This record gives sequence, C-alpha cells and structure tokens, in this order.
Amino acid sequence: MSLSYRQPGVVLTDRHFTVPLDHSDPGGETIELYAREVVASDKAGQELPWMLYLQGGPGFGANRFVGRQAWLGRALEEYRVLLLDQRGTGRSTPATRQTLPLRGGPAEQADHLARFRADSIVRDCEAIRPQVTGGAPWTVLGQSFGGFCTVTYLSLAPEGIDTAIVTGGLPSLHAHADDVYRAAYPRIERKVTAHYARYPQDVERARRVADHLLGHDVVLPGGYRLTVEAFQSLGLMLGASDGSHRLHHLLEDAFVRTPAGIELSDAFQEQARALLSYAGHPLYALVHEAIYGQDARPTAWAAERVRAEFPQFDAAKALTGDAPVLFTGETVHPWMFDADPALRPLRETAELLAARTDWRPLYDPARLAANEVPAAAAVYHDDMYVDTAHSLETAAAIRGLRPWVTNEYEHDGLRAGAPHVLDRLLALARDEA
Repeated sequence: MSLSYRQPGVVLTDRHFTVPLDHSDPGGETIELYAREVVASDKAGQELPWMLYLQGGPGFGANRFVGRQAWLGRALEEYRVLLLDQRGTGRSTPATRQTLPLRGGPAEQADHLARFRADSIVRDCEAIRPQVTGGAPWTVLGQSFGGFCTVTYLSLAPEGIDTAIVTGGLPSLHAHADDVYRAAYPRIERKVTAHYARYPQDVERARRVADHLLGHDVVLPGGYRLTVEAFQSLGLMLGASDGSHRLHHLLEDAFVRTPAGIELSDAFQEQARALLSYAGHPLYALVHEAIYGQDARPTAWAAERVRAEFPQFDAAKALTGDAPVLFTGETVHPWMFDADPALRPLRETAELLAARTDWRPLYDPARLAANEVPAAAAVYHDDMYVDTAHSLETAAAIRGLRPWVTNEYEHDGLRAGAPHVLDRLLALARDEA
C-alpha cells in the first residue's frame, strides 16, 4: 500500500516494489526496492512525464529532500520525480554488516554483492518502470555513479529512456580499475596543492596531525582506528564545492591542550569519525572497485596497488623532510576494513570481491555508437572523482550526446549549481541551447 504525505510545496508517495535478486532467474529469489515519488503540490492531479533519479555512490540511497531543495525544484516544474534507493541502499533491502550474514558466509555474501552493480540496477529500473509510468519511457537523471548507471541503461535498455541526463558521471567504457586510479592520483594531488595554496597554514597543521598519528594509537568514538592513512583519506572532501573550506575548518580544531599534554580534540575526533565511518553506506566500500570490473581481470585492490606508484602520498616520507602531507580522495583500501567497525566483519567478503574474475561488461560500445536517445552530460573539467579525459572520450562515443564542459562547478555541481545545471542540460538534450 502506498502512503502519500506532504512537505512544503510537494506531495510525496512511498513506493515499494519487488524485483528478482538475479534478473537472469526471474522466478528465483526476490528483493524489495523503495522509491519516493515527488510531485509539485499544484500539479498533483495532473498527468506528467516521469523523471527517474539515480544517486551517486555506489552505496548511497537517494537524496532525502525537504520540499523543493536543490535541483528538485527545477525538475518538478514539468516532471513527477522518482527518487530510487538503488538495491542495497537506503530502504531497498540494505546490504550491511548487520544484514549480509543472512546470506551466509563471506563466499555467499560476495556472490550476493556481485549482483549489486549497474547492470542489475538498470534491470531493476526496467522491472519497475511499467508499474510507475504505465510503460512509457522516462527521463533519467544520473549523478556520478548514477551517471555510470545511465550509460549502462543506454547500453542495455535504451527503449526505456526518453531523455538521458548525466552530471559528473560519464565513465570510461574500457578502462580497468588500475587505469582509473592511475589517472586519479595526479588529479587528487592537484586538488591538494590548490587547497594548500588557498590555506597555506594547513600545510603545517596537516603535518602535525600526521606526525601525531604516526606516534600514537588513536581510536575514535565508536571504535574507528584513526591511522595516518585514514587521516589522509579525509581529502575526499576536496572534490566538493565547499570541501576545501570544510577541511580547513576541521584542521583548525585539531589539537587542544590537556593536563596530559597536547591531544587531538574531541571536536576534531567526532567530526573525523562522522566523515570516515562507512556505517551509513558500507556498500560503497564493498563494491566501489567492482563498478570498474568488466572482464576476467580482478580489481585486486587497485587503488592500494596503484598508490605505490605515487610515493609523494607516503606521509611518513613527507615528514622526514619539509614536503606537505598529501591527502587522498575517492579510493578504497584494505586497511579500511580493519579501521572501521562497520566494515571489519566484511573484510573477507571484500577480499573475495577484489579477487573475482567473472565480471560482465557494463557498456555496449556498438549500441552507444548507434544511440538515438536525446542525451546531455555535464563534464566538470576539474572533477576530482571522474577523469575528464575518460568522460570526454565516452561523450564522443555516444551518438548524439551533447557534453557541457565547465570548471564552474565541482563534482557536486548538480547540488551546488541547481537549478542552473539541470536547466542547461535539459536544454542541451532538447537541442534548445
């Protein structure tokens, strides 16, 4: 039974769906999906086209908006919007340390999670589309990993899409995870360099924190073990529009004088815990590298292996001289499954996924080259998370896709630039810009 309720300016309806766990076995086990339907209050009784929103990640449920926040206000001018919690996230049969043991041991858990990639998400969308739209195609808006899913959608079921909009999420069609991270570390270094140019006082602050962590065993509230590598991973913030400022403010409060001497402040530790913990989105850590698996090669902890090619990220070496401590970015490492209580029980499962060699292709270059779906994509030229060169190569490979390349926004441009970003991309897709 669907439940409808109101927020300022909108009517919301909770939608629940049942889909196969494995779409190649439609008569087998099923899982539940949750999505939130949103329509403008003054259009609630109207027949409107549908927009499906696919969230970034992987591993995050759809945005929990209040009213017409961010890009949603622009979308509601002409669409009913379906905010889908992709399988394993939010309220859609979540995959966590608490629920995965229901599948069995690590081997069964890894087999289960192998079905939580973009191809399965797209087939979920096609399974529920007739129930939502009556069979009509819908506009798909994909942010970040949601954009990866949108390209998979154009590869597997373009008949289900009326218009495709991608923001910060055009993936390479061919790159192995090694290639992705080999391109990522120089981008991350540029972001860190830009941060230190903006806040030069943070060079010494970051060195002080790193030096402290190398000499002390720090366990954050809740049990997260704060190592120097974990501290460096706070650089994930630098890919967001306000991330450099937030990192600066975090470092400002790092230390406090106590009767026992100088220690990391409670305020710093609590903020770091909230930023570092995967308790709310463990699927991100578990399948992050798996989203790049497309052949018989294992991902094999690509980010950790490739990092060794960039010794400037070694904090201990930086501290032996006067080099700045470099932060890292959107990378997942084996040590995270030791440091984070939300991930520790899943370490063996993660190892099995990293060793897996039966990944299926996620994209169909021939079908994309023959694409007939109106499509547009925002490519953020300074994007820390998605490589610009990879995105532009893919943009050229999708027939008719119109890219908008801009350095006005970071990876979160859909949020920070709303409603301008969505408005611009809809106009591009419709050939009105």
